Amino acid sequence: MNLADKIRTIPDFPKEGIAFKDITTLLKDPSAYQEAIDRIAERYEDKDIDLILGVEARGFLIGAPLALKLNKGFVPVRKEGKLPGDIVKTEYDLEYGSNTLELHKDAIEKGDKVLIVDDLLATGGTVKATIDLVEELGGEIVEVAFLMELGFLDGREVIGDYEVFSLITD
Repeated sequence: MNLADKIRTIPDFPKEGIAFKDITTLLKDPSAYQEAIDRIAERYEDKDIDLILGVEARGFLIGAPLALKLNKGFVPVRKEGKLPGDIVKTEYDLEYGSNTLELHKDAIEKGDKVLIVDDLLATGGTVKATIDLVEELGGEIVEVAFLMELGFLDGREVIGDYEVFSLITD
């Protein structure tokens, strides 16, 4: 199955000039959704991973089922003001603005092996902010995984030396 065909492009969203990659068309097709999770899981089934971090909000849709399939814990990385309790946070730039991400301080213990998962790698700002949070708490990043990557935006350069896996590249 060609999973790229299951993702539609919405022009000028959320603002003019942005071509938004909408994964809801893939998610509503149960066989495509299952295949995407299965293909990503194959890469990690034999890797030493303690936790899977999913980045709000679409990263939850990939990270949570992946965590269940791999029998790993799932940790949500949330936008500002969404988590109760003690948190760490960082601000970052998007391709169309800025945002703040937060993570519970007790979500990661020093030395935990972490797989960061999101739906899309674009300019890399969101995942770099997530990397910073994991490192602040002493986690070890195994890899960073995406359903889709917009290669022409060079997000890998922002991520640095971490291994990156993208199921679909556009």
